[in-house]
Amino acid sequence: MCLYCRYLLDKRWYDQWKEYVHAGDQNSSSYPGKIDNTELYEDLDSYHLKERLSENEDFVLVPAEAWHKLLSWYDMMDNQPPLERKVVDLPSTVKVEVYPVEIYLCLSSNMESTVSACFSRADKIREYRLLMDRKTLKRHFYWIFGIYMEFCVSRRNSADEDSYRGPPGVCGLTNLGNTCFMNSALQCLSNTPPLTEYFLRNSYLEELNFTNPLGMKGEIAEAYADVIKQMWSGRHYSVVPRVFKTKVGHFASQFLGYQQHDSQELLSFLLDGLHEDLNRVKKKEYIELRDADGRPDQEVAEEAWRNHLRRNDSVIVDTFHGLFKSTLVCPECNKVSVTFDPFCYLSVPLPVSKERVMEVFYVSLDPTAKPTQYRLIVPKAGQVIDLCTALSQATGVPPNQMAVADVFNHRFYRIYQADESLSCILDRDDIFLSSGCVDQEGEEVVMAIYMRERSHYRDYGSGSNSYSTSLFGHPLLISVPRAQCTREDLYQLLLKRLAINVLALNGMTHCFCLAQPYIAIDWDPDMKKKYYNENEAEKYIKHQSMDVPHQQITVQLQECIELFTTVETLEEENPWYCPTCKKHQLATKKLDLWSLPEVLIIHLKRFSYTKYSREKLDTIVEFPLRDLDFSGFLLKKTVNSTEPPCRYDLISVSNHYGGLRDGHYTSYARNKDNGQWYYFDDSKVTYAREEQIVTSAAYLLFYQRQDKIRQPTVPPPVPSSSQPENHVSSQTHDGMDGASSCVSMETD
Repeated sequence: MCLYCRYLLDKRWYDQWKEYVHAGDQNSSSYPGKIDNTELYEDLDSYHLKERLSENEDFVLVPAEAWHKLLSWYDMMDNQPPLERKVVDLPSTVKVEVYPVEIYLCLSSNMESTVSACFSRADKIREYRLLMDRKTLKRHFYWIFGIYMEFCVSRRNSADEDSYRGPPGVCGLTNLGNTCFMNSALQCLSNTPPLTEYFLRNSYLEELNFTNPLGMKGEIAEAYADVIKQMWSGRHYSVVPRVFKTKVGHFASQFLGYQQHDSQELLSFLLDGLHEDLNRVKKKEYIELRDADGRPDQEVAEEAWRNHLRRNDSVIVDTFHGLFKSTLVCPECNKVSVTFDPFCYLSVPLPVSKERVMEVFYVSLDPTAKPTQYRLIVPKAGQVIDLCTALSQATGVPPNQMAVADVFNHRFYRIYQADESLSCILDRDDIFLSSGCVDQEGEEVVMAIYMRERSHYRDYGSGSNSYSTSLFGHPLLISVPRAQCTREDLYQLLLKRLAINVLALNGMTHCFCLAQPYIAIDWDPDMKKKYYNENEAEKYIKHQSMDVPHQQITVQLQECIELFTTVETLEEENPWYCPTCKKHQLATKKLDLWSLPEVLIIHLKRFSYTKYSREKLDTIVEFPLRDLDFSGFLLKKTVNSTEPPCRYDLISVSNHYGGLRDGHYTSYARNKDNGQWYYFDDSKVTYAREEQIVTSAAYLLFYQRQDKIRQPTVPPPVPSSSQPENHVSSQTHDGMDGASSCVSMETD
C-alpha cells in the first residue's frame, strides 16, 4: 500500500455512501452499491479522465487506507481501474497529480509502434523500464527503447535547451499548479508590442521607482522584465515563472498559494503594480478634484488629464490609460455632477437572458407509457414550480400534481420542493418529473420505489444474517392516499405500475414498506434475469421539443459597449452623496468614453452575480479582429487632423473555460514580429487560425490602435501539414516538470 497516494472517488457516490452510513440502516435505499467512477471518465474504452474535473464538485480525494477499506466493503464496477494518484511534495505546497504526465513511448526500431502511459513527475527512468515489461514488449526491443528514452530525457534537460532556437515570444509558461490564470494574462501582456519593447530595450531600468510607497520597490517590474526577456529570447520552449509568482504572492496575499483565481483580477493588480514601480513621478502632490460646475467638457477633460499625469506618469499610463466622462443626476433635486476619470480597461456587461433552457424526463402515471424527454424554457430566476408549469403546458398534467427529483445511481439523489430556486438544479443533473394520483381525495403520501437485486449469499459478516442488495433500474415516485398505504393496496399498485417492465408477476419476491417514505422491491438474481426486461426498462421517448436545436445566444461587441454607456440607477449598496441635498441618493449614472489609449483592454463581464443567482455567461460575443471602430462611441469628436484615429485591431485574447468554481485559462495572441496567431495553453503552444479566435470562452480582449501597429519584420512561419494540430512547442525546458499535468487540490 502506497503511503503517499490518494484515490479519486466520484463525488455523488461518496455523498450517497455518507448518507447510507449516517442512516445506519443496512436496508436503506441509499446503499451506494459498487464503487462507480463512470461520471469521471471521458469514455469507458480508454478510461481517460474528463478534462477540468473539479475537486469537491466532481470528485473527492481519499487516503489509500480509506480507499482499500471501501473497496473491501463495496467492491468496484467491473473493469474500472482504481484512480490512484501520487502526492507530490513541492516547495511551499503539497499537490495531488490528478492528471499525471502522459507520455507516448515508442521503439527506436519502429517509430510507428507506440504505447502511451501516465507517469508522475516524481518517477524515475526505472519506472519506464518496468512499465515496458508490463506492456509485454519483447526483451531485445526493450534495451533499444531504454537507451532511446534515456537519451531523449537527458537531451531535453541540457543540450536541447542550449541549442533550441525558435521565434521570439512563441514560448509557453509552465503551470505551477492552478496558475493558468496568471499564464493567460502574462501571454496577453507579452504580446502587447509597446510594453514588451519597452522592457526588451531595458527602458525600464532608468524609470524604476524604489521609493514609491504605493509601489512594490521595483520588484514586480524586475520580475516581470525577467519573464519577458526569457520569453522573447527565442531559446526556450517554455519558461517557469516561479520567481514572478512568488513576488506576486508577496505583494498581493490573495494570490498566495495555488488556488484558482481570475485572470482579470491578476491583470488589474499587475498593471497597477507595474505602473507604481515605474512611475516617473517621484513625489505625488495633493490635488483637489473639482466638479465641472457647468464648464465645457473639453476644458474639464483636459484639466482632469493634466491632474492625472501630475501624479501618474508611466509606460502603463502611456499605453493603457484612457478617459471617460461620468455623469450623476440626483433624483430629488436634479443636481448634475460631471467628472472625468481615467481608466485602464473597460469592464463591459453582457446582455443577460432572463430565460433558461432545461432538459427533463417526464414519467407518466400510465404504466404503458415510456418516460419522455422534454426541452423546456423556464425563468432563470424562477422556482421549481415554474419548471412544473412549463411541463404542464406540454403534457396537460396540473403542475401541483408533479414531483421533481434528481436521479443518480438508480435512486433519488434529491427531491425538490415547489418553492426551491431553479438555480439549485445544475444543467448536468438528470431531472425526472413524475405525476401523482390525480383521481383520489384526501391526504397523500409521496413514496419512492426502488428496485434492488438481492445477492446469492447471506452477509454473515455483519452479524445480521441477511442478504446484501444493490439498486438497479429507474426509481419511481408514487403519490398514494394515506388510507391506501396497506400492504395489499401497495402490492397491487406496484404490480400495475411496473407492468411495462415485468414479464411475470412472480418475478417480485417481496415488497415491504418501512417507516421512511419509500418502498423497496427485492429481486432474486435468477428471477430478475428471467423476468425483468432491462432493455425495455431503459427506453424513453424524445419529445419533439428535443429536435429543436438549442440556440446559443450571440451578441455583438458593440452591443456590450452600448450597455456600458447606458444610463443606470445606482444600487442601494453604493449610493451617491448629493452635495445639494446633503444626503446619499440613488442617483442615475451614465458613463461616456472621452479618449481612448493606444492599447484598449476590454473585459467581458461573464461572471454574473445577482440576488437570485450566480452564474457564468457563455454568450458568444462576436468581436472583430480588425477595424473595431469607436468613432460612434466617443463623446469627444475629432476636431483636427492631429487627433488619433478610432480604429483598433485585435492583438490577444484571454479565454476562460469552465464554470464559476473551476475552469481553465488559455490565450490567443498575435506575434508582433511575424504577424502569426498562436494559441497558448500553459507550456503548450500551437499555431492558430483567425477563424478559431472568436469563441464563447473569450474573456479579455486586447486591441491596439491601427496607427500604432507595426508591420511584421520577419515572414510568418508556414505550419507543416504533417504536424498534428499545427504543433509548435509543448516541452518544458526542465523536462518532466511539465506542471500543466500536475495540479493541486482544485483542478486547473
